[in-house]
Amino acid sequence: MTTMDHPHNGNGQHVGYVRVSTLTQHTDRQLDGVHLDHLFEDKASAKDTKRPELEACLEYLRHGDTLHVHSIDRLARNLSDLQEIVDDLTSRGISVQFHKENLTFTGQDSSMQKLMFQMMGAFAEFERSLIRERQREGIAIAKAKGKYKGRKKALTKEQVEEIKARKDQGEPMAKLAREYGVSRTTLYASL
Repeated sequence: MTTMDHPHNGNGQHVGYVRVSTLTQHTDRQLDGVHLDHLFEDKASAKDTKRPELEACLEYLRHGDTLHVHSIDRLARNLSDLQEIVDDLTSRGISVQFHKENLTFTGQDSSMQKLMFQMMGAFAEFERSLIRERQREGIAIAKAKGKYKGRKKALTKEQVEEIKARKDQGEPMAKLAREYGVSRTTLYASL
């Protein structure tokens, strides 16, 4: 559906946005049982600025609609991003409902509700930073024990030699990158 196809029945639509961090995760449990007129779904991490379905969703929403999101951390990259999105939507007459936290924002929200919203967003951001810190500590401990090998190389030494030879024969880097299943950046870095 394009923005021109948005049907207005006076009551507003119930629009859902779901996001999973990886291609292997599923959105099945998010917004399960919620009646939706339209659903937008991204497969991208929260820190990723490219969330085309979120952009399409924000463009699609109209005055009187309700945006349904499973939880606060599914919608935004950080607290300021969250506040910006919710403020923009509510100023346009769109309600935002976070199901996990059982919070709804309409633009006529109480100061207590705004405070809770900001605190929950800050806690989610804090939790993500703790996870990253624990991950770094775990890697440091594993390295100290000699158990951490790091990420597997994208190309073997043999493949790099093969690519060098083919590049010297004039084969385009873009073609080689596609053939070996790596980006051109990875290819150049390997050479």
